[in-house]
Amino acid sequence: QVQLVESGGGSVQAGGSLRLSCKGSGYTYNSQCVAWFRQAPGKEREAVAGIYTGGGDMKYYADSVKGRFTISSDDAKNTVYLQMNNLKPEDTAMYYCAETERFAYWTCNGAIERADLDYWGQGTQVTVSS
Repeated sequence: QVQLVESGGGSVQAGGSLRLSCKGSGYTYNSQCVAWFRQAPGKEREAVAGIYTGGGDMKYYADSVKGRFTISSDDAKNTVYLQMNNLKPEDTAMYYCAETERFAYWTCNGAIERADLDYWGQGTQVTVSS
């Protein structure tokens, strides 16, 4: 059974930085399609960033975070990171990590856009004050 554990959330002032971590376990294969989503109170869940681990140059970013957020992976640790810089109050949300092994790297992007992932973490709260 796949398990995802997020960490790294917290409260920062606008302009600050945080790094979120998503530690995965129970994987069957060496590569996964992993993404970060967020949901603010009263708003729909949205995909923030995604990556295909284990090879293949695939990264996904929402327009709202391009240039500020960077996703990366440490395949040896089964961990995906989300470095968030220049945080804004509108980035305040619960951030969730999600994963699937059903897609290859050339279809991972589409899976993220459809939120078609199989396993989800419990989430970590990010609060940005102005």
